[in-house]
Amino acid sequence: MIAKKIHLDEKEMPKAWYNILPDMPTPPDPPLNPGTGQPIGPEDLAPIFPMGLIEQEVSQERWISIPEDILDIYRLWRPSPLYRAYHLEEVLDTPARIYYKYEGGSPAGSHKPNTSIAQAYYNKREGVRRLATETGAGQWGSALSLACQFFDLECTVYMVKVSYHQKPYRRSMMQVWGSEVIPSPSDKTNAGRGILEKDPDSPGSLGIAISEAVEDAATREDTKYSLGSVLNHVLLHQTIIGLEVKEQLKKVGEKPDVLIGCCGGGSNFAGLVFPFLPEKLAGEKIRFLAVEPTSCPTLTKGEFAYDFGDTAQMTPLMPMYTLGHDFIPPGIHAGGLRYHGESPLVSVLHRDGIVDAVAYTQNPVFSAALTFARAEGIIPAPESAHAVKATFEEAIRFKEEGKEGVIVFNLSGHGHFDMAAYDAFLAGDLEDYTYPEEKIAESLKNLPKVK
Repeated sequence: MIAKKIHLDEKEMPKAWYNILPDMPTPPDPPLNPGTGQPIGPEDLAPIFPMGLIEQEVSQERWISIPEDILDIYRLWRPSPLYRAYHLEEVLDTPARIYYKYEGGSPAGSHKPNTSIAQAYYNKREGVRRLATETGAGQWGSALSLACQFFDLECTVYMVKVSYHQKPYRRSMMQVWGSEVIPSPSDKTNAGRGILEKDPDSPGSLGIAISEAVEDAATREDTKYSLGSVLNHVLLHQTIIGLEVKEQLKKVGEKPDVLIGCCGGGSNFAGLVFPFLPEKLAGEKIRFLAVEPTSCPTLTKGEFAYDFGDTAQMTPLMPMYTLGHDFIPPGIHAGGLRYHGESPLVSVLHRDGIVDAVAYTQNPVFSAALTFARAEGIIPAPESAHAVKATFEEAIRFKEEGKEGVIVFNLSGHGHFDMAAYDAFLAGDLEDYTYPEEKIAESLKNLPKVK
């Protein structure tokens, strides 16, 4: 049997985002000003973010209404479909019922427009003319470029250099939507020039690209900074994913036993699982499983500590799982998962045992993605392929334990612009890489000292 689509009517699309902060058993500690060591206030963030997003960042309101102008654009692809993967269940010979939420139907091909549209809207509302941002694999840069076109904003994207060359068609998408795309590290900023002086052949990292984008925004009065993951307001916007899933599962009388998402900065994982936290805290046995690459094992091998979100130490200090702000991961194809830090919200939930985490190498991930594509027809992005791999492992576990259950994973984007990675896998040219423990320890030595 082929996959079955579980549809929501346009009128059933959520009209408010879910804010997890009021429901967290242990709220995260506040970000700190790196100069004073004191908690930052709105005035510290005002140079790089509009006040509408700052208010969402610190809000204690459980529900935040989605403006109608944002809903109008969401309706281009939302509500997104939830599929029952009947054929995949047969291939895996599992008693588990597997569902996947497909976010690849947006114009940018991923879940990222759920927040890029919102961020562009709030910036435009406050008179901002230009946005600066970073991107790894190009999913976020594409999404923000699209959003800036909708709201008539200029956009400059600092794209991690290894991805800039690995994924030329992502770069082309951004340029089609009017953005300037700069390989990072670049000679356009002090942060970029500093990195190039030390390593002219640096492949770049999200931490470096963030430094460049923040510097760009902080030095121009007409520009604000936009981030595609990690921060509270970004994860807030993505909760529309999980809210839709809850309604779709209700339509078929199901409740999830396992919720799975790949995890770089945390936005697509949080978007799926956060709306289910009240049920988990109320006693329902739901496993939240975050999946990352062994080459950038932030949750599985990082340290929970205050650290900078960027390499040049320009951002506030965030309480999070981190591999160290100067960590430079190898150039794996899942560029969106190559970030040294993790969302403070996801980090606290992992520290407290509410979120589990697992890491895989590239070849098993792409092998699972190939099996999924041949069973279900959709070619997953390399990032989402990590969630596919974890789903396979969970399906096998259900079979070994001889029990039924429901697995839901977030297929956060398609891999149509990642075919070079699939070519490399099919040719046997992908390398499996586990970041050495000693290198992680070396990077963690440079964590900032916080009293």
